[in-house]
Amino acid sequence: MARFDEFKSANEQYAASFDKKDLPTPPARNVAVVTCMDARLHPETFLGLEMGDAHVIRNAGGRVSEDAIRSLVISERLLGTNEIVVIHHTDCGMLTFKNEDLVAKIKEDLGADASGWDFLTFADLEQSVRDDVETLRASDLIPDDVLIAGSIYDVETGELREVVRS
Repeated sequence: MARFDEFKSANEQYAASFDKKDLPTPPARNVAVVTCMDARLHPETFLGLEMGDAHVIRNAGGRVSEDAIRSLVISERLLGTNEIVVIHHTDCGMLTFKNEDLVAKIKEDLGADASGWDFLTFADLEQSVRDDVETLRASDLIPDDVLIAGSIYDVETGELREVVRS
């Protein structure tokens, strides 16, 4: 059975008792979270969020990419968020390779040229958080009055450690 078939079956059970149709589109807690796609992270759980509380934007490394900023602008301008939390995590796969390593692997595996891509790898976890918060603070698309915090989630302890608040 394909994974999607398993998902469809689980969804049928979920939908049978679904009672959240009246949740409003804007997040109840007026916050957006940018974090990693790592399957060990369940931000709703470790942040105490319920469905409808926050926008959670996930990508490799939890990086503040151009697309993450696009989502944050929509969240803030159209849906009322006024705080952003950036969360990177220990033992992140993005610490294990450099951009040129992945470009070479893509060339070898697929024959495709990814030399123009920046996969936003990093070598220093704490600095990557600081860099992403600074990227947000420097963006003309994110107003100065939006609160921004950056933190690191520890995959071994479940603890969240603040790195910077701006």
